Amino acid sequence: MLYKKYFLPASILAGVVIGAGMFSLPFVFQSVGVATGLFYLGAFCLVFIALYLMYADVILRTPGEHRFIGYARIYLGKFGLIAAFFANFLQLFFVLTIYLILAPSFLKLFLPGNAIFHMALFWLFGSAVILINTRRIAIAEFLITAGMVGIIALIGVLGFPDFFIKTAIWEVPRLFAIEAVGPILFALSGALAIPEVVAYFRETKIERNSLRRAIVLGGVIPGIAYLIFVVGIIGLSGTVSEDSVSGLIGGVSNGVLAVIGMLGFLSLISSYIVVGLSARRILNYDLKFSAVVSGIIVVVVPLVLYIAGFQNFIEAVTFVGSFFMPIEILLIVLIWLRVRALA
Repeated sequence: MLYKKYFLPASILAGVVIGAGMFSLPFVFQSVGVATGLFYLGAFCLVFIALYLMYADVILRTPGEHRFIGYARIYLGKFGLIAAFFANFLQLFFVLTIYLILAPSFLKLFLPGNAIFHMALFWLFGSAVILINTRRIAIAEFLITAGMVGIIALIGVLGFPDFFIKTAIWEVPRLFAIEAVGPILFALSGALAIPEVVAYFRETKIERNSLRRAIVLGGVIPGIAYLIFVVGIIGLSGTVSEDSVSGLIGGVSNGVLAVIGMLGFLSLISSYIVVGLSARRILNYDLKFSAVVSGIIVVVVPLVLYIAGFQNFIEAVTFVGSFFMPIEILLIVLIWLRVRALA
């Protein structure tokens, strides 16, 4: 019963959060200092858990089927609609494009072919699996998240012996390491999964008093997984690369590289499923596009952005995390405060 009440719904959230942003963290931690990276990771992990609980409260208190733009329009009016459109909806397409950017780095580790082939393969597969119902997503996310956690644990074990040799973990954290904010915010973001978590409880008719615990669990798992991943990658790498992969080539066996490649693919496709589904439902429920048109837009726009030149991983992650995330956080707090005031 714990599996259905907590671990399945928590895996929806954790599966979305543990995505492309994870692979920027070892490089960021190495750049700003491990102690500073840990400070920001822990602080923002707590912030996001609080935000997820606020967002779930908004969903439960609002009748009807909506997504983020819909809640912003209901509670914040025209200003909220415009702000949410830029902060949340447009963000989703850039996030999907980031997955396309990163996918070839991992698929090449266990599949033959060039970068364009790998990107196209990932795009085709991801596009095909975003149109499934929430209960199936929960089961898929649980299996994928379990696989990711297992592989992350393996990386942590392999890299742990050399980690403390290469880093000064006990140094005093820098409180104003601005360059770490964008990537870490992006890596921890997953608010778009909260409607799916709430929908899971509604569809399965499990008592809602389990919802808060499932959300907290789903928010804690990524923070722990990221810490283990950072330790492993820094310990294993000669030089930590921006995508966490290039610095490992030549330094670890092909078998380990293949495992890391599968981790990357699992984490990206896991997030791609729910991000794409969320974007499609915003188009359908909040912006009133037909189901067919919504599906076409979600499939085509990320590919267009990629072809248009949005292809640098660290720059893309920093842009999304620094620009979109603070606005989204502020809007969630404002919506929640408005809901509480009207209660």
